[in-house]
Amino acid sequence: MAAENSNRQGFIPPHGGYRNLISYQKAEIIYDGTVYFTNRFYRKPDRTVDQMVQAARSGKQNIAEASVASATSKETEIKLTNVAKASLEELMLDYEDFLRTRNLPIWGINHRLTVRFRELNRTPNATYQTYVKAIENENPEICANSMICLIKIVMFLLAKQIQQLEKDFLQHGGLRERMTKARIESRNNRK
Repeated sequence: MAAENSNRQGFIPPHGGYRNLISYQKAEIIYDGTVYFTNRFYRKPDRTVDQMVQAARSGKQNIAEASVASATSKETEIKLTNVAKASLEELMLDYEDFLRTRNLPIWGINHRLTVRFRELNRTPNATYQTYVKAIENENPEICANSMICLIKIVMFLLAKQIQQLEKDFLQHGGLRERMTKARIESRNNRK
């Protein structure tokens, strides 16, 4: 399991706390919502179902994998976080395609329900149930646009994570640098 490592003595940094990341928590909601959405609006043999569910899964799983990989590779952590973001971008396009091909509007940033969704998003410890009235709404326009809103939120959070990972790397370096520093300190302590 990916329990957070609390060993601060060594050169391997704490890692694996992805379940505490808001980006992961919301990506899990996106996955569950996508499974619901595809079961409701597509026929099973439709390849779109597999594509959408896989993109949603990839978003969630790559956040987790990046968090665990951070122990030994900042490069891998950054790459996988970006893969999660790219997977969610692909998923967002599928929801936009759904709306466009049914002549349903894609809400703009100032649409009243987008504004309401942003308010709802501020709910602490949000779960699928927080968004269930939007995700499982009888109106397909609300369902798809709600998923787009959630995806945009997670993509924003992932972009911020990537920026922070870059800053952390510049400040603290990678595993090789920490290993070298730890080895030099160990050698100096023995003298």
